[in-house]
Amino acid sequence: MSITINRKKHRIGLALSGGGFRAAAYHLGVFRKLEELKLLDKIDLLSCVSGGSIAGAFLCANWGQPDVLDRLENYLRTKSIAVSSVVGGLLNPFTSRLDELAKTYDRDLFGKKKMSSLKDGPRLYLNTTNLATGNMFFFVAGGGGKTEMGEHELGQASASKIKISDAVAASSAFPPVFPPLLLESDRFPSDQVNYVTLTDGGVYDNLGVNPLMRVQRNDLQYALVSDGGKPFEISADPTESSTIVLKEAIGILMEQVRGLQFQRLALAHKAGEGPKPMWFSIDSSEGEVNPGDARFASMISTNLTRLSAAEMDVLTRHSGALCQARIEKYAPELIG
Repeated sequence: MSITINRKKHRIGLALSGGGFRAAAYHLGVFRKLEELKLLDKIDLLSCVSGGSIAGAFLCANWGQPDVLDRLENYLRTKSIAVSSVVGGLLNPFTSRLDELAKTYDRDLFGKKKMSSLKDGPRLYLNTTNLATGNMFFFVAGGGGKTEMGEHELGQASASKIKISDAVAASSAFPPVFPPLLLESDRFPSDQVNYVTLTDGGVYDNLGVNPLMRVQRNDLQYALVSDGGKPFEISADPTESSTIVLKEAIGILMEQVRGLQFQRLALAHKAGEGPKPMWFSIDSSEGEVNPGDARFASMISTNLTRLSAAEMDVLTRHSGALCQARIEKYAPELIG
């Protein structure tokens, strides 16, 4: 899947941020642009968070199928799952809201496929946050490597029998709407904890760039970062409510992490310890096709609800344009 430049193979990684269905549609635009540039089938690794996990996992679960992008677009245009998942979990005493969410992914996207079924596609990371350790916890498969789950402190275990829908649900389990995924010791054995609980990967890293930086595990020469998350906006009327302050504080903290991760990518590459980074955030107007695309796209909700034709059009157009602009500016050798 690598690309050959000057008779030398180069490997490309693609990080897909969180941000609900808005982010998934934004990433779909990136997939379409990369396909147009004849780069999509050259991607070696996808690292996904939350809404990015929906898009990335569906792409890899249907790798090489000619209609995969059309099917993903149809899903994002026609399905709304958050309300049904929450209500179903509240009314059913034998299941949780997260279980209901996973069931919708099973029914509409993955058809009970397990992580082991991803072996023929690129390396895929579905990232979550481990509430037992505070670390990023990943489910990973494909790319000729092991199918496993784990993190750097607790180690790794086989993830072959984990359903893709469970991993994606854990990655997109936005708190407090969805409870975390519980993995008992029979599924994830550890001599340090009795069990782990996994919540939205965006709590730890909403960009999903960490696997792109693990040079000993993943040897990459290029790193594309598709950021469809919620940028922090200037407010003319900042809150005076003590109950809203916590929500705003979380937004500020996530914005700080976002900026630090971009800086980390740049500094690592400059030091010769990381791939060449190219990132494109949804609020960027540098490269937009139509004036106002960045603002319109940024205003779309990040819920797990179906998107209108106008929303899908601007998200896919905007992300594709930004992706092409960054490649042309920073890595034109990828497209000749």
